Amino acid sequence: MNEIVGYKRPAPGTQPNYLHPPYQSSIRRAPGKPLILLPHTLSEVTGPLFGHELVGPTDHDLTKQHAGEPIGERMILSGRVLDENGRPVPRTLIELWQANSTGRYRHAIDQHDAPLDPNFTGYGRTVTDDEGRYRFVTVKPGAYPWRNHHNAWRPQHIHLSLFGPSFMTRLVTQMYFQGDPLLPLDPIFNCVTDQRARDSMIATFDLETTVPEFALGYRWDIVLRGRDATPFEQK
Repeated sequence: MNEIVGYKRPAPGTQPNYLHPPYQSSIRRAPGKPLILLPHTLSEVTGPLFGHELVGPTDHDLTKQHAGEPIGERMILSGRVLDENGRPVPRTLIELWQANSTGRYRHAIDQHDAPLDPNFTGYGRTVTDDEGRYRFVTVKPGAYPWRNHHNAWRPQHIHLSLFGPSFMTRLVTQMYFQGDPLLPLDPIFNCVTDQRARDSMIATFDLETTVPEFALGYRWDIVLRGRDATPFEQK
């Protein structure tokens, strides 16, 4: 008989809290009663893959998806997806979405009066290789106001979503940039109370992946589980 081993629960403080009052939306979203932890079954670790076969040759390069090039500072984001033992996680579908260089999303509900870029949709995807490596080419997103509190601005950030061996194993996280002065003021970034875990959401400048006269490189590894797991948004 096959034994299903449950996932190890993350250490306290290393993942976002359901309720973080400075982040006002969490007050309504947070559950009012203790959660019931259900045992994991095969549906959490196996099942149909989601969209892996639909990734196109330019899906990872957000600067080549339209007739012209987007406006903004080009950047390359790359790294590895790893498990809790530092082993690569191959064939993982990664989706990326972000604001454009002026801090606006191409979405109907985004009413920020910053200009849209006709050559930038803000969405890309790729699949990790056999060594767990991924790579995106994009433009650096801008900060934007979000009305959570007086004079509230979100730091520059990129959203990423990872799909594992089943479409039920989706994880969503955000990546930030070193030295952003808005990080200490951002309730979403700071709802992860563990300093080490919070720092793991910040990408580092990487000269090795920087392309001369084209784009700066940033490295960001994503750890799925264990003590060094990347903080993910709670479902």
